[in-house]
Amino acid sequence: MEARAHARYIRMSPRKIKVVLDLIRGKKVNEALAILKHTPRAAAPVVEKLLKSAIANAENNHNMDVNKLFVAETYANQGPTLKRFRPRAQGRAYRIRKRTSHITMVLKERA
Repeated sequence: MEARAHARYIRMSPRKIKVVLDLIRGKKVNEALAILKHTPRAAAPVVEKLLKSAIANAENNHNMDVNKLFVAETYANQGPTLKRFRPRAQGRAYRIRKRTSHITMVLKERA
């Protein structure tokens, strides 16, 4: 039995989010929340909110025991990229890519 949560179209590059996800993969849920609370990265509050959502899904939809849950899988895939232009020297334009991410988190119970 597993519980999932998805966060889609997050305005942050997947590369920045993956650093935070690597910190909590395989950890117990309470330990993961503590790690995210004290991680000084911009992605930490987003991942923390997603983890709380996954915990709520496990508890309410699948009747799983919160004390036995651990983070089984987490990954951040690339979403659509917003393309913007910035003026540069001599009348040129410079493309700026504002990347987005889709984050998925899977929680499972330890036996």
